[in-house]
Amino acid sequence: MTPWSGLLRRDPLGSQADRATFRTLHTASLAAPPLRGGLTEAAAQRSLKFLRALLGAPAVAMTDTSRLLAWDGARSGHGTRSLRLAETTLRNGRTVVASRAEIDCDDPGCPLREGIVAPLVVEEKVVGTLQVFALQASAVLVQASDEVARWVSGQLELAELDASRTRLIEAEVRALRAQISPHFIYNSLTAIASFTRTDPGRARELLLDLAEFTRYSFRRHGEFTTLAEELRSIEAYLVIEKARFGDRLVVTVRVAPEVLPVVVPFLCLQPLVENAVRHGIEGRPGQGEITILAQDADRECVVTIEDNGIGEDPERVRRALTGDTALDSVGLANVDERLRTAFGDEYGLVVETAPGAGTCVTVRLPKFRPGVHV
Repeated sequence: MTPWSGLLRRDPLGSQADRATFRTLHTASLAAPPLRGGLTEAAAQRSLKFLRALLGAPAVAMTDTSRLLAWDGARSGHGTRSLRLAETTLRNGRTVVASRAEIDCDDPGCPLREGIVAPLVVEEKVVGTLQVFALQASAVLVQASDEVARWVSGQLELAELDASRTRLIEAEVRALRAQISPHFIYNSLTAIASFTRTDPGRARELLLDLAEFTRYSFRRHGEFTTLAEELRSIEAYLVIEKARFGDRLVVTVRVAPEVLPVVVPFLCLQPLVENAVRHGIEGRPGQGEITILAQDADRECVVTIEDNGIGEDPERVRRALTGDTALDSVGLANVDERLRTAFGDEYGLVVETAPGAGTCVTVRLPKFRPGVHV
């Protein structure tokens, strides 16, 4: 027999211990997704069967601080005592072993003679318990229950981080909405009013554009949108501004059709266009030009927003991007942070500007990013 033939016959999963490890990891991976939704009845019900398989116990239960969330395994009627068994652990945050007397079962044939109650901890606060029931709470089972409870706590910590991130992003979007200039609304209505006598049809169209812009800007669902939706809102905004500025404002938009479905953070481009108008064109004598390009760049989409306005001190822009709120009147840092959070640090804003030289902002967007979708 050649050395190679022996190698070809080997089990690709290695030893029995290796296979047991792989099974354990696979079971844990099945329990993780529900728990990433937080400590809820649905999460407990979906994850407990996998946790029971990990522990090899006849029954397991999960509680929060006020109720039984789910029970999996034998003798589900014992679930009525779960919250009482959890009291000590909820109070002091320690794992305890419940005797048969505490479980309070009169059936001599019941396989649930002892219980292990381990704390579930999120941000150093006990939020619930994992309860494991068996004939005997051996030292090995107690240690295993502790380890599984810590692992569950880690998944719940990640769920809380996800929820905190979502709340932060929602707060950032609310901050951007708050920065939509009241002067823009006032000026828009003034421009529309000026057409009501001379050109009623134009006035109606502008009113619809204003409605479209405000509808999109103040919508209440979705962290992400498509580039097509974001550009549609920008188009409505610019139509209104062109009515205000007349021939003083020239807008050029060129978009490659294949990048229209690209997913972008909600309100990530509109503030940049508003910045070009308010801080670029308004203060410039004569004709102002704004060019918006969205180009296909292999696995990325590259959007540039350029104006020939008054420009800005690069150091002032740098400070605004680092979070100096006194200088960031249109949320550049907000947009930059949300882009980096969604796609990675390499996808932050690139701003080229100088006094009197206009401003060009470049936004790179990946065409696909796991977890990012409308």
